[in-house]
Amino acid sequence: EIPNSVTRIGSHAFAYCSGLTSVEIPNSVTSIGSHAFYDCSGLTSMVIPNSVTYIGYDAFRGCSSLTSIEIPNSVTYIADEAFSGCSSLTSVEIPNSVTSIGENAFSNCSGLTSVVIPNSVTSIGIRAFFVCYGLTSVVIGNSVTSIGDWAFWNCWKLTSVEIGNSVTSIG
Repeated sequence: EIPNSVTRIGSHAFAYCSGLTSVEIPNSVTSIGSHAFYDCSGLTSMVIPNSVTYIGYDAFRGCSSLTSIEIPNSVTYIADEAFSGCSSLTSVEIPNSVTSIGENAFSNCSGLTSVVIPNSVTSIGIRAFFVCYGLTSVVIGNSVTSIGDWAFWNCWKLTSVEIGNSVTSIG
């Protein structure tokens, strides 16, 4: 349990803590640094409070036991590789506050089955959902203008894709 006096979880703060199973982040925290929970393979779920506006690069990368994550409406950008390698993640709700999904943000999330990208998102980064084997359906909101190279590469179970009418570039 992180005390209310903490305002920022720094880079590599809990990296490689494989025995860490749960974390309670207080509303005082405004940012989660790069690699903050990198390779915390025992972490199963995470609720990020509405006070958090920034989730750093590789923040939850390799959290292979993470089954659910709640991203608050205060987050506007999902950083590069933020949830890459979270192979047990089955669903993720991207809030309407997010405007951009970074490169490899959800790559290698093989348990992910469906994704709804809200109308607030304008760009989907390169390899954003790369090698998400379990992904069967994707709904891309009307504000997305670009879908990066290999965004859905090797999502071989993908049977349903809805692409919004604002897309001008598909990588």
